[in-house]
Amino acid sequence: MYLPQLLQRVQQRERLVALTCYDAGFARLLVDNDVDILLVGDSLGMVIQGHDTTLPVRMAHMRYHTEAVARGAAGRAFILTDLPFGSYQASPRKAFASAARLLAAGANMVKLEGGAIMVESVAYLTARGVPVCAHLGLLPQSVNQTGYRSQGRDPAVAARLVRDAAALQAAGASLLVLESIPAILAKEITDGLDIPTIGIGAGPHCAGQVLVLQDLLGMTAKPPRFARDFMAGAGGIGEALRRYVQAVRQGQFPGPEHSF
Repeated sequence: MYLPQLLQRVQQRERLVALTCYDAGFARLLVDNDVDILLVGDSLGMVIQGHDTTLPVRMAHMRYHTEAVARGAAGRAFILTDLPFGSYQASPRKAFASAARLLAAGANMVKLEGGAIMVESVAYLTARGVPVCAHLGLLPQSVNQTGYRSQGRDPAVAARLVRDAAALQAAGASLLVLESIPAILAKEITDGLDIPTIGIGAGPHCAGQVLVLQDLLGMTAKPPRFARDFMAGAGGIGEALRRYVQAVRQGQFPGPEHSF
């Protein structure tokens, strides 16, 4: 699947359904159950490798898992891969070199974290044929500065996030992930943009939703507030995935209990 096909679903007022994915087997299962976006997230550092943060993840890891997911998806889903910490922050040229490696591995788009400071890199990438998903709110790669806390509660920070979102769109970003921000702020950002927003802990007003697969399957010892165990009471993983897809498409997830 390519970006125009994905955006057409949004134009048809369909909610986008995304999940993290790290291997070929789950890629096939997610595609078979109508998941639109397979996010090869640097969250693999925590849920696959056992680290406390995403920071130890390297480009070789992201390429390896992107290749596996691409083989499993076999062109039937949109593959979004995170640029890992240290692979893009230094300069737009370095960001392009890293992104090119991930596209060659099978990604359809790359994701990077950060607001105004990333505008130049987003413009550089998109001008050279690299689709970009931006990421605002809680930034896992900045955990040493912010911790794992919701963002955007302070009016000044909220206003900055609104400005950053507009700037990233103007620079060429085609998608925007909003993580752990108040639902009312996510609605303001979403309503002010032409590009789709994908929420995770950002309330029900985004154009789509994403979860970490292991959270959905009830495998996380202390899941985040915004997660829901769709495996509870399900007859198997396929049923849990179908429950999630249906809940997102119908606007039943996330609920107030999953929002800030």
